[in-house]
Amino acid sequence: MKLVLGLGNPGKQYQRTRHNMGFLVVDRVASEQKVPISRKKYRSLIGESQADGERVLLVKPQTFMNRSGDAVRELFRYLRVKTQDLVVIHDDLDLPFGRIRIRSRGGGGGHRGVLSVLEALGEEDFFRVRVGIGRPPAGVDSTEYVLQGFSAAETERLGEVVARAADAVRCLLEEDSQRAMERFNRAD
Repeated sequence: MKLVLGLGNPGKQYQRTRHNMGFLVVDRVASEQKVPISRKKYRSLIGESQADGERVLLVKPQTFMNRSGDAVRELFRYLRVKTQDLVVIHDDLDLPFGRIRIRSRGGGGGHRGVLSVLEALGEEDFFRVRVGIGRPPAGVDSTEYVLQGFSAAETERLGEVVARAADAVRCLLEEDSQRAMERFNRAD
């Protein structure tokens, strides 16, 4: 079994914010596979799909971003899954808007949602699909920035960015990690 976990904040007021990039990508994967993400379990909303003959859970934690590890802890407590079978999708301030990077391990890079997941698992051996949202303009606090909606220019490109990130997730699930990193880690 594989877990595809999009990081974000629950609630309508956060739906189209930069910090909910993980939710947007998981929703795109689910939509393409015609899978509803509606089952409430493990402090999350879950949908179930298949990739390469293997069961895949599409997960949107319903804890707030900084407590994402609480949902992950429950998922791992009740499901027979290894950390190597986890793909976490999240926004990244350190990448320009739209840039995608796949990593197979590492720290949280200051992202509190990823740090919460790392703390819950006690190890860093899981995949991350990092989706660039760019740095905030001068004078704007990063905490405020990630909770804002996308700019007009970003909104224009958002569908393409989310589709590309969903492609990266599918490549990770259906091909292999090396192929996915070669294909998606290079600059467009």
